[in-house]
Amino acid sequence: MMIAKKPIYFLTVLAIVFSSFTAFAGGGDTSNGGQINTREQIDGYIKHHLADSHDFTLFSYTNDAGERKHVGFPLPVIVWTSQGLKTFMSSEFHHNDDGHVVVEKGGVKLVKIHSKIYELNEGETAVSFDEAHHATNASKVLDFSITKSVFGMLFAGLLMLLGFGSLAKSYKKGAIPTGVGRVLEPLVLYVRDEIARPNIGEKKYMKFMPYLLTVFFFIWILNLLGLTPFGFNVTGQIAVTVCLAVFTLVIYLTNGSKDFWAHTLWMPGVPVILRPILAVIELIGFLLIKPFSLLVRLFANITAGHFVVMSLIALMITLKKDFTVYGSTSISLLLALFITVIEILVAFLQAFIFTMLSSLFIGMAVEEHEHH
Repeated sequence: MMIAKKPIYFLTVLAIVFSSFTAFAGGGDTSNGGQINTREQIDGYIKHHLADSHDFTLFSYTNDAGERKHVGFPLPVIVWTSQGLKTFMSSEFHHNDDGHVVVEKGGVKLVKIHSKIYELNEGETAVSFDEAHHATNASKVLDFSITKSVFGMLFAGLLMLLGFGSLAKSYKKGAIPTGVGRVLEPLVLYVRDEIARPNIGEKKYMKFMPYLLTVFFFIWILNLLGLTPFGFNVTGQIAVTVCLAVFTLVIYLTNGSKDFWAHTLWMPGVPVILRPILAVIELIGFLLIKPFSLLVRLFANITAGHFVVMSLIALMITLKKDFTVYGSTSISLLLALFITVIEILVAFLQAFIFTMLSSLFIGMAVEEHEHH
């Protein structure tokens, strides 16, 4: 029996919001054993959610013995210390008497503070802080760990390999793709016909299609993963958006035509005295302003979306003094459900905008100007 797509779509969104409610109400790295009751704990939980982490915490509960239990799974920790490379699972971190998370490996004591790993100085057992809350007896290590964001990127890459692999195999069988390929083909054609061709031009767009398709699906999948209760916020990490913007920068700079560099460095048709000034302005635009607009737009919109959704879910806690438990939960659920539906659209929209602007910048660089 056929099931309408709209109810499935609605139930999917509702399941996402409900799971987020459970995770918010029962988890989090707080001083209250994982329970969140105050505004300060809510702020701490939202910051914890937006930041990267070395493990996944899905939800928490209190057992019959009154002990707080956290349900999730650890990730590999890979760090370079003064004693060389150290590898272990994040579950080996444990709280010491001072409340810090410490693990000892090969004579090296490592401590985790706000998701950052430090190496304690020799003979130290706990971290000391100055007035600015900076560690005074520990130093940062080179962290190559598989964090939540790294895991999310690897997972998105795997999905893309499987999806595009299925699309390629289906084309070998016939002109009309089947299975997953039938879902991907309209999106691939959309990127080609609505983004690449108009902005880059009919002659050169095919050269840049692999990059544009990769960056579009990569951002889109990661944005969708960010709406799940697993706590992904990959495109909300400034380091990730910086790397994506730098890739676009390198591509349009290395593929710039002679006309592009001539018009950038020595603009024709203007007084000679103004050309050096315009050259500086153009270089600042291409080297700084355009990449900055790419990275900030993606980072700010995704982070703001997560912050708004988590804040609306937190209304069930902040409003419980003025309403009944059911009343505050209902208000919070309806508002969070509405914003989550919008965020699904934003997930696609931000992938589209980043890809569109990247193709536009590439098109400006490879364009051949007509000379009269």
